[in-house]
Amino acid sequence: MSQQQPLISHLLELRSKLLKSIASVLIVFICSVYWANDIYHYMAIPLMQSLPLGGSMIATDVAAPFFAPFKLTLVLSFFVAVPYVLYQIWSFVAPGLYKHEKRLVMPLLFSSTVLFYLGIAFAYYIVFPVVFGFFANTAPEGVQVATDISSYLDFVLKLFFAFGLSFEIPIAVVLLCWAGVTTPEDLRQKRPYIVVGAFVVGMLLTPPDVISQTMLAVPMLLLFEGGLFAARFYSKPSDESNEEEQTND
Repeated sequence: MSQQQPLISHLLELRSKLLKSIASVLIVFICSVYWANDIYHYMAIPLMQSLPLGGSMIATDVAAPFFAPFKLTLVLSFFVAVPYVLYQIWSFVAPGLYKHEKRLVMPLLFSSTVLFYLGIAFAYYIVFPVVFGFFANTAPEGVQVATDISSYLDFVLKLFFAFGLSFEIPIAVVLLCWAGVTTPEDLRQKRPYIVVGAFVVGMLLTPPDVISQTMLAVPMLLLFEGGLFAARFYSKPSDESNEEEQTND
């Protein structure tokens, strides 16, 4: 019975953190849903600027003019609430961490949030104009480019998540080196395989065109190099890792 009580208390605390995280997303959504159409219009600017003169987007579904802005606002509400959600995760995990681990986690949480936002900004301001301009200019003669608003939303959300997650590569590299799973030297030796893997990931996460794949793979490689540089300050020394292995044995 005494062993069940701590487990139940942890589950109750986890439920409380999840409810607070969901509530934060809903609060942001309620405050911004009134401007859902304006938010969608701002999100469609990169495509609208690439369309031919007189071109416009279309809605092939009856309910799409309502649900597309609604869905976009809900997803962006989660993006805005990400710092608070990460704080809830941190507050749940922090009691079980050592003091030196807490000093590492806080900068990583802040850095991961900033990198996620930078990935989204990179996709919107740099990738979208190039990709949409390429698609619009390569349309066959006689084909009128009129993108459906729901299809456009699915496309941009996929790219947002792809670039937002790919910009977390430095955090992943630092964590792997800090946990002793690998070392910066080992990762440098595997650099050719990582280059190939970056383009494979870009092929899987982006639409089937070379431009968006390359514009995802190249930042991933640059971020990987940045993660290698930062990992030097967080990776465990080899003698310390050996001592831990001997202790475990």
